[in-house]
This record gives sequence, structure tokens and C-alpha cells, in this order.
Amino acid sequence: MNYKAEIDIMPLKALLDPQGKAVSASMTNLGLPEVGEVRIGKHITLTVEAATETEASAKVDEACKKLLANEIMESYEFHLTEV
Repeated sequence: MNYKAEIDIMPLKALLDPQGKAVSASMTNLGLPEVGEVRIGKHITLTVEAATETEASAKVDEACKKLLANEIMESYEFHLTEV
């Protein structure tokens, strides 16, 4: 079976997000002072072949831990759908 994973990777809340800060500051210049506390991360989609959803979830989790996310500075979450 094939599964599609939608992965969101974000900087840890305790860490400074320079890109998010720059975008937040620019919102005022664009006439959008109501928008603030912007955090910028990554969104990754991939497919994984596995016998079960549990196996697919384990493979995606392993990919996140080993390659896609830096757990020292980032957190991640993902959702699987069967394709």
C-alpha cells in the first residue's frame, strides 16, 4: 500500500525565528499591523510504501529523525493518508 505523508517542521518555540521576525516587522510596512508572531517552517510531502499505516508511520518518523528535521532546533508532526 502507498501512503502520502504531509510533514510540518517548525523551529522550536523557545528559539528565535529570524525569518519570522523579519516577516512580522514587514507586516506593519505593508499596512497589516494586526499580523504578528510569524513563525516560518517547512512543509514536506512524500509517499511511502508499507504494508500497514503503522509501518508507514514508523518509516516517516525515522525519515524525520534521521534527515528531514533537526530535533535540536526543530519540531515536526505529520499526517498520513492512503493513496
